[in-house]
Amino acid sequence: MASTSAEIIAFVLTISGWVLVSSTLPTDYWKVSTIDGTVITTATFWANLWKTCVTDSTGVSNCKDFPSMLALDGYIQACRGLMISAVCLGFFGAVFGLVGMKCTKVGGSDQTKAKIACLAGLIFILSGLCSMTSCSLYANRITSEFFDPSFVAQKYELGAALFIGWAGSSLSIIGGIIFCFSIAENSNSARRGYAYNGATSVMSSRTKAHNSVPDKTPPKHFDKNAYV
Repeated sequence: MASTSAEIIAFVLTISGWVLVSSTLPTDYWKVSTIDGTVITTATFWANLWKTCVTDSTGVSNCKDFPSMLALDGYIQACRGLMISAVCLGFFGAVFGLVGMKCTKVGGSDQTKAKIACLAGLIFILSGLCSMTSCSLYANRITSEFFDPSFVAQKYELGAALFIGWAGSSLSIIGGIIFCFSIAENSNSARRGYAYNGATSVMSSRTKAHNSVPDKTPPKHFDKNAYV
């Protein structure tokens, strides 16, 4: 029962993490222009993995998609690939996790389902690592430009999408670890289910065999004088 509850908690955590990671792809605010040292802010610049935009003081936004994938910076291409890989891995991990849970009726025996659940946990851990690497790589580029005194272009700060991605990655990794421990719990329960009665000694078996043989000695007959 405890293993089933742990698998349900792990499934909820991993699915929540996968949804958060997936929501970061269309989120606009991966980085937002800083207002450090600015007295009057007339426009706000922000960007994500697909476009860069500017919003003026009246609230009107003008966006421009990145013109060519081959002309992008290397870190943006790497972040795109890692985030897409994380979403795809999370989908397959959800399928394997649903099949490997004890509360479902598909997947075969308990040992087979435990192996499938462990595989789902490994997939979710890999998905969380991909998304966390992507968000960390993007954040590292932002912070390195922000603290570089020789960088004279527009400086940015960390956007909300990065924090959402980090939270989703953490949930996916934690849930995947719980899924991996389910195979150890199943093996321990299988060992406890086998009862060992111990070896029967030779003397005890001989005693049982001797006691099981009926006494075929004919009854003795006594004279009447024997009772006097």
